[in-house]
Amino acid sequence: MKDSKRIGIIDIGSNSIRLAIYELDSGGAYRVISEFKESARLSQKIGPDGALPPEEIQDLVRMLSHFKRICRSHEVTECRVAATAAVRNATNTEQIQETLSRETGWDIEILSGQDEARLGFLGMIQTMDIEDGFLVDIGGGSTEISLFRQRKLVHSVSFPFGAVNTTRKFAPDGEFGEGPLKAIREMVEEALAREPWIASSPGLPLVGLGGGVRTLCKINQRRRRYSLPQTHNYHLPAADVDELAAWLPGLPAEKRKKIDGLSKDRFDIIVPGMIILQTVFQTVKGSHYIVSGAGLRDGLFFEAFYPAVSSEKPIAEQSSDNLLALHSTAPAAHIQRVCRTALKLYDALAEGGTHRYSPRLRMCLHIAAKLYRIGASLLYYQYPKHSFHMIAHTRIDGLSHREMLLCALIASYKAKNRPSRRSSHSKIF
Repeated sequence: MKDSKRIGIIDIGSNSIRLAIYELDSGGAYRVISEFKESARLSQKIGPDGALPPEEIQDLVRMLSHFKRICRSHEVTECRVAATAAVRNATNTEQIQETLSRETGWDIEILSGQDEARLGFLGMIQTMDIEDGFLVDIGGGSTEISLFRQRKLVHSVSFPFGAVNTTRKFAPDGEFGEGPLKAIREMVEEALAREPWIASSPGLPLVGLGGGVRTLCKINQRRRRYSLPQTHNYHLPAADVDELAAWLPGLPAEKRKKIDGLSKDRFDIIVPGMIILQTVFQTVKGSHYIVSGAGLRDGLFFEAFYPAVSSEKPIAEQSSDNLLALHSTAPAAHIQRVCRTALKLYDALAEGGTHRYSPRLRMCLHIAAKLYRIGASLLYYQYPKHSFHMIAHTRIDGLSHREMLLCALIASYKAKNRPSRRSSHSKIF
């Protein structure tokens, strides 16, 4: 993009170290242009004295130095680096922070548990259209739970157990019998009982953050032969999670590695993470699970570089405006005219009683009219096909998966040679 700047966000997590590179243009449009990951398992490397050994600190220096070279090659001008539970809870936190800062030249933030909860909520709430619910972020070394009402954070708490350190404590070999599973559930239940507000609002959805939750989503999608490769805003039925919780622990570790959707570096930690998630869901008496593809790194970016602007527009409208700004190929006046005409026809048909569709469908029509030409940014010829692909496979925050496909189908509709794409997505419709 012209007149743009590139920003690096690094999350030093308890399981992995991740770098996301954002591009932000002068008009305010943004996108992620690259992501990188190093497996670290810091929670497993903490010594008996509670400290991260010097050789592991140097390994962390190596990873961050590698990320710095990547940032330099991508012409990143600003970088925010934050460390979470494993570093925060180590007995030599100050030594780790000082060494990393000295060796890399970056300021290293040590996030508190409350910081993690707040930033995870910020990343989620600016990318999802949801009013009330619980939010759970299961990391490698901690679990944050939050309650939000009317899109405002009400309560939050951080617990010192996550997928990695729970695996290390109860099943270091990656094998799970009845004993370890029962012990994990009891540990989580006892912790949750110390926070009475967690069980005080039954019937709300539970939004899940983190790699473990996204992995469960991918496994479920493969088993259902789900046709849209999107995890963000995926609704996961409680019965499906219960089925996975009954199936996965009983598999030998070697067989677990071969499950479609489960990466080999998570074959051992997926089970404790899943048991933590299921136990939280049962305690809050949730209605269903929702997967968020946005979380801590997004919150770090939004807080520092893309603060929320008060707007009456729904999240989906804001997100589609961002997508249009990234791929605009028509004069603004033309796009505005198309949108006005489409909505005028929709409203006239509604007033005449021809249809009784919901306001959500009116919004989908508006988004489709706004984005119908973005495919021309790839290639003008056959741009409706490109527009379909870009809308269906580019995350439009605030829309359900079905709504994204509706937008894509409406935007790419032609009276002649009508697209026959709906059949491949029949399970979503």
